[in-house]
Order: sequence, then structure tokens, then C-alpha cells
Amino acid sequence: MTLRLYNTASRMKEEFQPLEEGKVGIYVCGVTVYDLCHIGHARSVIVFDVLVRYLRAKGLEVTYVRNFTDVDDKIIERARTLGKETGALADEFIDTFYDDMGRLGVLHADVEPRATEHISGMIKMITALLARGYAYVQESDVYFSVEAFRDYGKLSGRKLEDMRAGSRIAVDDKKRHPMDFVLWKGAKPGEPEWNSPWGMGRPGWHLECSVMSNRYLGHTFDIHGGGRDLLFPHHENERAQSICANGGVFARYWVHNGFVTIDSEKMSKSLGNFLTIRDALKEYHPEVLRLFLLSKHYRGPLDFSKSDVLGLQSGLVRIYRTLQRLEGLTGPYQNENDGPTLLVFGERSPAPFLEQFIEMMDDDLNTAGAIGLIFEKVREMNRIMDASQGRIDESTLIGLKSDRLHILQVGQILGLFHEAPALFFEQLAEGPKDVDPAEIEALIEERALARSEKDWARSDDIRDRLKAMGVVLEDGPEGTTWRLDV
Repeated sequence: MTLRLYNTASRMKEEFQPLEEGKVGIYVCGVTVYDLCHIGHARSVIVFDVLVRYLRAKGLEVTYVRNFTDVDDKIIERARTLGKETGALADEFIDTFYDDMGRLGVLHADVEPRATEHISGMIKMITALLARGYAYVQESDVYFSVEAFRDYGKLSGRKLEDMRAGSRIAVDDKKRHPMDFVLWKGAKPGEPEWNSPWGMGRPGWHLECSVMSNRYLGHTFDIHGGGRDLLFPHHENERAQSICANGGVFARYWVHNGFVTIDSEKMSKSLGNFLTIRDALKEYHPEVLRLFLLSKHYRGPLDFSKSDVLGLQSGLVRIYRTLQRLEGLTGPYQNENDGPTLLVFGERSPAPFLEQFIEMMDDDLNTAGAIGLIFEKVREMNRIMDASQGRIDESTLIGLKSDRLHILQVGQILGLFHEAPALFFEQLAEGPKDVDPAEIEALIEERALARSEKDWARSDDIRDRLKAMGVVLEDGPEGTTWRLDV
């Protein structure tokens, strides 16, 4: 049971072997704090939140660094538009980040540095790049020379000659090559500025992450993560300047999550389909959103549609209803055995369900497969309770309690199922009232009972009632599922 991760640098799954036995250093590019976070940010943050939880469950000591970019062109422009100081604007949106991600069950990283706290380190790295011939000064700006680094483009799979052929350098452009990128920007009126050997100015975006990752994890560390949109040019440039300044290999594994689309279209403010986390949380329970964002493999695209989200909501309701049903037999959960928060996969062989879960997660963090296992276990638990007709012997009850413990344990890794069932249904009832999944599930159960008693008229009546609510039923060998007819 060894974790294998898809390494963007090698374009293949690789067995994960930490640089230092028993310890892992991971750096994930955080948000640029000039606006509310959207659902794409949520996917990336949650994916790496789960990766860190899983590494710790495997007994590894993890140092997790996730930064905030708090000086950037977008921040400066937004602050100017709103008539605010850039620092105050950044503080405001860092607070909203914590609020939104906290509601989604995201844990804080071990270190959460801000770019503006590391200006001296950035100046030091630029100085090293200049001394080694990888950078050049043009007036008050400093640029990285991509032609000086023979491996430029290796991470993203691009060739420098192709990049030149597809670009044009303006007559007055300061760059020697169109892909050269800025390390230090000379000061402009009204912008944040710091003193440097090249005059007043501020650092380039790519430089910030190199300096912060090196500061807390060393010149070479285990995992660098982020969204696929950051692969080029941001991560390519990070890798180039870090290797040129420090030597070594920088990050040993590069992990990228896929894009989120809205109804099959890329999110865009101009299209009016830009969904913030804050707006999504007005419509859906936080655990529903988290479950949805983990329901597909992290490397693939994820299309956000109301019908799909509500379908996952139906599944989450089914899980909580099963936990509530078991509570009726055993009473509320009482931290049986070691408790769900203490799960660490040790040397002894785990229970078959946990073994399957580990197998899924070890296969490049396959949360979709892991969630499928949970649904299978819930169906099995319901079949056992249905067959018992309320008369469960002690050994069967012990087995059901063990199943519940395992579901709650894997839930701690996925960041799910942390609510008491009664509280979950109370929170769900307080949400938007256009569709109540709990009511739909109750009607489906009532219909199943009518069918078992061959009360076809009652069964048809319930189906018609659900149809009027816009709910489509799909009967299968493992029970009835539903979706919205949208």
C-alpha cells in the first residue's frame, strides 16, 4: 500500500518517496487576494486539504505551506477602483478566504505566508540570479532570461523556439526574449514600493512563490501543488528561477488539479457564470459542495451543474439517514474504539473496507472511487437493517457499529460526515426551500414500502407527486435513485 501520485514533470504516476523518511514538505500556491474566491479555488484548496490529511493518516509528518499573494497588479488595480489601500484590501479578502474555506471544512496550512513579508528574500534571490548570469537589468526593471536556462519549458512540455515563433517583441519592449519574465518592477506612482539595489519597486509574481517555498521547505522539497491553470507560465517560471538561483531540483513532485466549468462552459464574469463560494453556500450545504468537489478525480475537469450537485446532495442525505437510522438502534455515536479523529494506518492489516479505501487513495488520490466505496457500504448497512426488521443480534450490531466507525474515520480524511445527523438535517432544512432532499428521500422510502406491500396505487401516487416536484426516479437493482428534471 504505497501512495502513487501523477507527477506533471514526468507525465506519469510515480511511487511517492519523501525526501526525508517519515516527513513531507508540500507547497501549494494560494490565492491572489483581490476578490472573493470562486468554486475553482475551492476545488484546488479542498484537493490539497485532502492530500495533506491523507499523508498524515499514513503516519507522515507533514509541513504544509500555502501562501497569500498580497501584492500584484490585480490587487493594485482593484484597490485603486475601490479607493482603498492595497494592504487593507488584501486583509479584507484574506478574512473572506478564511471564512469561506472554514465553512467548507478546510484546515489551516501549517505556514500561511504573505508575499509582502518576504521582500528581502526576493531581493536576495534576484541578486543571486544576476550574479550567475540568469537575469539582466533594464532601467529599473530586472528580467529573468529564459534562454540562459536550457531546461526552460521542461515542466509544461513547451519548446522555447515554438514560444518565440508564436510571439512578437514590440520595438520598445525591454525583454530580450518574449518569454522573459519580470523579477523586479520599477516603482510607478501610487503603487506599493520597496527599496532595492535597482531602485524603488516591487517583486514579480513568479518570484514570490519561489522565495516563500524555499524559505519554509528548503531549496528542494517534496510536493508542489496548484491548479492546472498555474502550470504555465507560473510554475514553469518558479522552477526555472529556483533551480538557477539555488541548484538542485526544486520540487520533486508536481501535482495539478483540473479546471471547474459551469454548465460545460469556462467560468467567466463576462458570461455571467462566475460562481463564488459565498454564493454557492447560499444554495447548498457546505458538505454537499465539498462532496461534489471530490466526486471526480482531481486531475480531470469538473462541470458544476445544479442537477449534479443535487444528485450528490441526495447521496449525502442517504448517508446521514443511514447514520441516523443506526443511532435509533445504538444511540448517538460515542467515540467507539479509537474514535474517527485518530485514524492512522499502521502496520497491522486494516478492516476490508479501510483496506479498499487505502487502495483507492493510494492510486493517485482517487477520491471518486473512495466515495463510491462509502455509498456501497451504506447500501450494505441498509440491507442488513432492512432484513433484521428491528431485531438485530449483538454480533450484527457490533458489525454495524464498526461500519459506522470506519465511515466516520474516512470522513475525517475527506472532510465529511462531521455533523450529528439531526443537526445536518436541521441545517439542510434551513437552506433554500425549492427542493428538500430529505423530503424526497422520505417519499422514496414511502414508495418503496408501498411497492413491497404491492400497493401499486400508492406507489404511483408518490411517483406522480415527485414528478410534479421536478424529480425523476430511476429504479435499479440496487434501489431507487433520483435526479432533478432540469
